[in-house]
Amino acid sequence: MNRSEIIKNYLHSLELSDYEKLISLFTEDAIVYSPLYGEILASKFYKDLFEDTSKSKITLLNILMGEDERVAAGHFRYDWTLANGTPTCFECVDIFNLSSEGKIKELRIIYDSAKTRSSFERLNA
Repeated sequence: MNRSEIIKNYLHSLELSDYEKLISLFTEDAIVYSPLYGEILASKFYKDLFEDTSKSKITLLNILMGEDERVAAGHFRYDWTLANGTPTCFECVDIFNLSSEGKIKELRIIYDSAKTRSSFERLNA
């Protein structure tokens, strides 16, 4: 699977909250860096995220390739409805660092969490 296919499969699985398919794209010890959840193992991050989600709609805007053949980024619009029904929407860039086997070993999620943070904190209060 090439970098573009990995990103498209990732975003599709994320939108469907398909934990098994999504986590199969990651190495066993993969780390996610998230503005809301912090630095966390991918296996735990996606379990927590899917528990906090009632609906997701993802619109891919761009796929960007890094100079390093193991780095790429997905730029997308994330329409996210929290588990309590609160909707939020933001543009996001996820930076994918891949292993030599073509699995995601590190994911950095970048977006402005200012509008989302208070709703997220109320959800987990």
